[in-house]
Parts: sequence; structure tokens; C-alpha cells
Amino acid sequence: MISAYVTNLGKYNEGELCGAYLHLPAEKPQVQALLARIGVDGVLYEETFITDYETDVEGLSRYMGEYESVDELNYLAALLQDMDDYEFEKFVAAIEYGEYTSSVKDLINLTHNLDNYEFYPGVENEEDLGRYYIDELSALEVPENLEQYFDYEAYGRDIYLDGGGVFSERCGGYIEHNHGSFIEHYSGRDDLPDEHRIFAYPDPPDKMPIKQQLEMFAKMMMPPAADKLTPAREERG
Repeated sequence: MISAYVTNLGKYNEGELCGAYLHLPAEKPQVQALLARIGVDGVLYEETFITDYETDVEGLSRYMGEYESVDELNYLAALLQDMDDYEFEKFVAAIEYGEYTSSVKDLINLTHNLDNYEFYPGVENEEDLGRYYIDELSALEVPENLEQYFDYEAYGRDIYLDGGGVFSERCGGYIEHNHGSFIEHYSGRDDLPDEHRIFAYPDPPDKMPIKQQLEMFAKMMMPPAADKLTPAREERG
């Protein structure tokens, strides 16, 4: 769902890029292994930042910053992963609609408020919209003998102008607000479910079982991807 390139901030400030992709949703041991690999031990190096994102949601990365909480990103990724195809497309269209996208907190709340939007897959222009309203929503009855003369495009244009919806280029559908009330289900990190609190420094080596110490050492010896100093964000800017 979301891959974040987590970077050791201390080493970056020393002129060395030391980072790796964390694929979310994830679990705490995966985070600990990644932090050990990039040298973030909670003692000499404690801080991280994110220099790149890759996502399954086109355009999503432009709404996520360098200092996002890994825990919040994990929660968002899990919510997206649990969506069915229709909900996922509606979420993509809702992002394009442009409300509640100023922060990861907004995006998390948006996943909980998709009922506030109507989404019509396959409706790509004003004529499609006019036909959908008449054929699928029965918004207007057109006598069968007049169907060939009816201007569906003009009717759809009126709906579009009055409703303020958006034709989504990313998923090929039309989305509009149904004037439902937006409810803030998530107010910040205090609301994070425990299972999504995954950020944790590696355990001190003397507290690990021997097998785990060897596995951790092997992962630390793997060089992190560092082929560019500042990985470019997907659709950044």
C-alpha cells in the first residue's frame, strides 16, 4: 500500500545517505530490523525522516511529508489495505476531489468518511453523467419515443455545474459530495490503535537471543540502498 524510504537523519547531516524502504502496513520487528540496518539505534542515532514514498494510490504521496509518523502511516496503509475495490476507487477519487487532504490525519479521517461522497464508476464526461442520472438513478423520466432527441450532455452539464463534483482522471469515474457531515474519528496519535504503534528502536544486543543477534547482525551488514542523495518523491511538486 505505502512504502516509505526511512532515512537516518544524523548520518544524513554528516553527509551520508543511509536509508531503506519500509513497506507498510508492517509490524514492530520489521521496523526494528530496518532501523538496525540503517544505524538508528536510539542511542547514537535516534532521529529519522522520510525522503521518498511509493504508493498504490496515485497522487497520495504529495500529501505526505518528510517527518510523518511511521505509526500513522502504518494505520493509513492498513485502512487502505482493508478496502474493497469500490471503496479504494472512491478514496482515490475523493483525494482528487480535494477535501481533507492536508495531512495524514486528514487522510485517515477521509477513509472513515467515504459515505459522504457518491461515486459513479465509468462516468467520465457530462454525457455519461446525464445518462447515469436518468438510467441508473431515475432522476428524470424521459419518454421512450423522445430518448433519441434528449440532450444527455446538456443535462449532465447542469448536474455537474450545480453539484460541484469532479471527473476523476485517476480512476475514471465521477465523485460528488452528498452533503453528509464529516466526522473526525481520528484526532491524533493518542487515538492510534495499539496494533499500529510499530515504531521501536532495536533491542540492545545483550537482550536478544543468540539467533536473533545473528539475524540482526546479518541485516546490518546488508548495505542500504543509497544510489541517490535525495530520492525524488512520486509526483512531488
